[in-house]
Amino acid sequence: MEYNPNRQSEQKLKVAVAVLAILTVALGYLYMRERQHNKDIEDLKLEHAEELLTANTKLDSIANQLNMKIAEIQRLGGDVKELERAKKQLEEDKLALQKLDKGFSMKQYEVKIKKYEALLGQKEQEITRLRRENGILVAQNDSLSREAELLREGINSAQKALFDSANNFTARQREMEARNKELSDKVTQAAALRAENINVYAISSKGKESDGGVYKSKKVDKIRITFYLQENPLTNKEAKIIYLRIIDPTGITVADMATGSGNFSYHGRELTYTAKQRVIYDDSHQSVEFVYSRGQAYKEGKHTIELYSEGFKIGEGVFEVK
Repeated sequence: MEYNPNRQSEQKLKVAVAVLAILTVALGYLYMRERQHNKDIEDLKLEHAEELLTANTKLDSIANQLNMKIAEIQRLGGDVKELERAKKQLEEDKLALQKLDKGFSMKQYEVKIKKYEALLGQKEQEITRLRRENGILVAQNDSLSREAELLREGINSAQKALFDSANNFTARQREMEARNKELSDKVTQAAALRAENINVYAISSKGKESDGGVYKSKKVDKIRITFYLQENPLTNKEAKIIYLRIIDPTGITVADMATGSGNFSYHGRELTYTAKQRVIYDDSHQSVEFVYSRGQAYKEGKHTIELYSEGFKIGEGVFEVK
């Protein structure tokens, strides 16, 4: 048989046209099916509008209660892992509710809501227990006060012995001097401030505040940092200067000397602070707040919050910008 190149080309063209026609039909079918699916979802949302509103409202209320329980249990020194897992699951439930499908059932969500409410009830009992245990800690603080008094008495005795033996200074006196310094350092450290429950919130240029620890750069105009100062009967009730450092992902301190930033001494080094605040410490588990406006965008990545006072690092937190 004689080879005919024109005939072979025609056959290839016919195959290509057939394949193109099949693809066109398939794509048209997929488009129509997706369009019908979207219409079905919208119809379903209209059909269950009232039920969706009720479920959303209840889930929002539970989310607020979960956040409050997490903050309170953290403040009391309890474990919040179970609440964090519940919070994550609740966010997934809310997302599924927004997407909605033909399997939506208000009864299923009522079961979920009852489980969340049962968990909140359990955690309320746990908060009561933790508050009771913290009452025991108050008694322990009284014991700590007595121990500190004994330490001070020991310091006074050591100082007197050193003074009386000044003309006959021996290895024993030098040992007592070292012991005296050790006791002084212990008292000073025991009286240091401690910051707890450090939270970071982002404030947009429109004044809208958000939390969660991860924020979009364009939505961060100001940073609000809140924390509590632990009760400590050894700490003098007086004015304290608290230094705030915001350290960006490259390790550089966020600072502007024109808006109040500066330097302070820490363990023989000069550190730059972002902002500082004068607080009257009153031993009442008081709250402290910093609001800092940088005036320019934050770098993407993890930022570290560090708090210092009277030569001690008293707390640390983090937030992330993406």
